[in-house]
Amino acid sequence: MNEGVSVILPCLNEIESVAAVVREALHAMEEAGVAGEVIVVDNGSTDGSAEVAASAGARVVRERRRGYGAAYMAGFAAAAGDVIVMADADGSYDFAALPAFLDRIRDGDQFVMGSRFKGHLEPGAMPWTHRHIGSPILSGLLNLLYHTGVDDAHCGMRAFRRDVLDDLRLRMPGMEFASEMVVNAARSGLRIGEVPVNYRVRGGRSKLRTIPDGWRHLRFLMLYSPTHLFVVPGLALLVIGLVLLVALLPGPVVVLGRLFDIHVMVLGALLTLIGFQILAIGLYAKTLAVTLRLQPPDRTLGILRRVFSLERGLVAGAVLFMVGFIVDFGIAATWVASGFGPLNEVRPALFALVAMLLGMQTVFSSFFLFAIELQVREPA
Repeated sequence: MNEGVSVILPCLNEIESVAAVVREALHAMEEAGVAGEVIVVDNGSTDGSAEVAASAGARVVRERRRGYGAAYMAGFAAAAGDVIVMADADGSYDFAALPAFLDRIRDGDQFVMGSRFKGHLEPGAMPWTHRHIGSPILSGLLNLLYHTGVDDAHCGMRAFRRDVLDDLRLRMPGMEFASEMVVNAARSGLRIGEVPVNYRVRGGRSKLRTIPDGWRHLRFLMLYSPTHLFVVPGLALLVIGLVLLVALLPGPVVVLGRLFDIHVMVLGALLTLIGFQILAIGLYAKTLAVTLRLQPPDRTLGILRRVFSLERGLVAGAVLFMVGFIVDFGIAATWVASGFGPLNEVRPALFALVAMLLGMQTVFSSFFLFAIELQVREPA
């Protein structure tokens, strides 16, 4: 492999280990027969880590913005190699795996993940809660939502070709950067590989905060997928609510010996309105993300754009509103005709209320969806 390699090591007060890691990385590249560099991104160290790294043969880049992602992005910007290898400066990753990463790149993989669980986990290197709870749950959720097929989604040793940086669309400055990279690699259709990596007891004090950093990853995975966070649950609530609302419009229904009456119909109305609101928010989020090119168009938005337009949305909303208005007008006419006597039209009145509200929401949601595209569209 004749292409240059850049090993990027983010560093925050790692004086106990950074020099050894730099030397290990340089030795691994020499053994693999590749030319390269080691870049240590000093993220505000106060213990002399930067000076020690430089003396060990690293090129030091300073990044004042604190954060795992911010440090890596500074390193990527400074890298000269055609292949970029990521690792930590704490000595936890064994650079004996470097040739395997480069082999996968040579064989056509564009993004290669390490897997600590397929390699050797040194006793004490990973807390039991991370090994059996945190990492499996987060990796499983990431694979469920984004279909990455990665065994260890939060392994910090990775490699990728420099020319796919734009496809990765990296923006997160914190620990969620690790998830963002895998998600965007999968969304961009990059060929993803995985190799075993030995994981050792780190040197110095860990900067990882289990609960806050775990929450940042979980929050990112959910917010980065409007389909699963908003569209799917919103659509489910909307359908369930409409079924209850329409089924109970004529009168009470007995199912399996259970009586479903007006109170269940009220619940149906509530679920319908809540479901529509959640669904609309999801469509706003997806439209904004695609319009700003934060993520590529997906099937859901593609279907929406084929069958939906501002004019169709306005017509549908107006029709829904008029249906509700006509039902309400009929109820009012009946009441007047009876001499303003007793009125028992709760079911049609509830149906009319929901129809009118859905109609108004559809009209203004249609305007808002197209206002998003209009406001953020790039000039010609």
